[in-house]
Amino acid sequence: MSESYVPRIRAALPDDEEELSHLDRVTWSPLHAVMPQPQPPYPPFFTDRHTPGDHLVAELNRRIVGYVRLGFSTPLACNTHVRQIQGLAVAEEARGHGVGRALIRAAVEETRRRGVRRLTLRVLAHNTPARKLYESEGFVVEGVLPEEFFLDGEYVDDVFMGRGL
Repeated sequence: MSESYVPRIRAALPDDEEELSHLDRVTWSPLHAVMPQPQPPYPPFFTDRHTPGDHLVAELNRRIVGYVRLGFSTPLACNTHVRQIQGLAVAEEARGHGVGRALIRAAVEETRRRGVRRLTLRVLAHNTPARKLYESEGFVVEGVLPEEFFLDGEYVDDVFMGRGL
């Protein structure tokens, strides 16, 4: 994969479930995950809460190398103008080649196309690479929950970031 490679971004399909589930498992890390490492039997990737329509995937040679999950931050009707990035994963071999950036930009465009006014996310404070990427794409810190999680033997802040569309 060359440095200038731009992945193909598309909407997820129901048939992507197995590949996305595998990607989710192999990219699990305490750097970004607050849930325990997945163990068999693995839960379905798509659920009633997170359908294929809530995901964009990045492909390289017809293989999924990343995804972004978009969801509602609350179930309230008065909050439907806001979407939240609720997951972002990039395969190890595709990192550093613009896949995460392409997914974020596609998420911004897709939410804008849907008439959304704001895009938000939550990121763990110790996830410096993700925070730098989000900041470079126009997200700003809007709040911090100090020591919100106890992960891998240490307390970690939960950082809220957002941007207008």
